[in-house]
Amino acid sequence: MGEVNTSYVSDHQTWMNEQLAKNPAWVEEQKAGRALWWDKKQDVDSSARNAASRVPQKSYPYDVNFFGE
Repeated sequence: MGEVNTSYVSDHQTWMNEQLAKNPAWVEEQKAGRALWWDKKQDVDSSARNAASRVPQKSYPYDVNFFGE
């Protein structure tokens, strides 16, 4: 087998690298945004309560003519 070419950089990645070089504050803003929306500690009790309180969804809720389950 031949060697894999790992030197390829897509146009998008090139553009992103240029933008991050011009705007280094974006990295910290991205981390702050991620911490705000995604990086949350998991609470096992809350997750269990949420799972237990789910209401089963009908098989096709968008059909206005569907009356059965």
